[in-house]
Amino acid sequence: MPVLYSYTAMIPSLPPSTGPIGVFDSGYGGLTILDKIRGLMPEYDYIYLGDSARCPYGPRSFEVVYEFTLQAVSKLFELGCPLVILACNTASAKALRTIQQINLPVIDATRRVLGVIRPTAECIGEITRSRHVGILATAGTIKSESYLLEIHKLSPDIVVTGEACPMWVSLVENNEYQSEGANYFVKQHINRLLDKDPVIDTIILGCTHYPLLLDKIRQFTPGHIRIIAQGEYVARSLQDYLNRHPEMDARCEKGGKCRFLTTESENKFEESASIFLGRQDIKVESIALE
Repeated sequence: MPVLYSYTAMIPSLPPSTGPIGVFDSGYGGLTILDKIRGLMPEYDYIYLGDSARCPYGPRSFEVVYEFTLQAVSKLFELGCPLVILACNTASAKALRTIQQINLPVIDATRRVLGVIRPTAECIGEITRSRHVGILATAGTIKSESYLLEIHKLSPDIVVTGEACPMWVSLVENNEYQSEGANYFVKQHINRLLDKDPVIDTIILGCTHYPLLLDKIRQFTPGHIRIIAQGEYVARSLQDYLNRHPEMDARCEKGGKCRFLTTESENKFEESASIFLGRQDIKVESIALE
């Protein structure tokens, strides 16, 4: 993964703080992660930041995803977040490790940035029986092989097969995920995945948009195959992390509040957020990242 030292030097050191848990995504899909986290831990404060003006991240280079993600993490740190969750598979795949290893020691070694790939990888060894696992994700996540690497760190015997589904995010964001037209694209990629490895008994949805397609995915997937959506596993992993790190838990404010930020227009975000959260009362602020 590329390391951009020049950008690191531009970021000032920030003082220790207490504040909300930050949740970042390139757009709207991370709202499915936030929803599960808030469902499990409603007492905490949260800031959700969606870089909707520059999404999707999937087709972008490692360097650009890293730069954009670091800008977002830095903004959330400036807003007081001691802990940030990258609720975006592409950002987790292309930027997380560099930010953890290179940037955090410069910005503030007491803060933490966590991703969504590791928590999902940790559960797979106990779920699959055939030891053959499929990944449905964006082209960027599949190309990074992040799921393969993380799963093999924990369960090197598991065979991991990926299938990029470039149309699925558009189906969700254009509110076409329940349409008959979506059937073709969902069935096509599931069939391709199972053609590559017919022994797969577990499929990970490696994109935060894909839970909205879950009904269609199940419709075209053999019944014996288990479908894993990330939200509940990320939420449990975060809860476990805070239980194991009381010093970080003490820095996470608990007032049950949630703030929504977007780099797009407020109205556009509110409209799209209603699809992911199933509610209309989202109040959003527009910000700039640089």
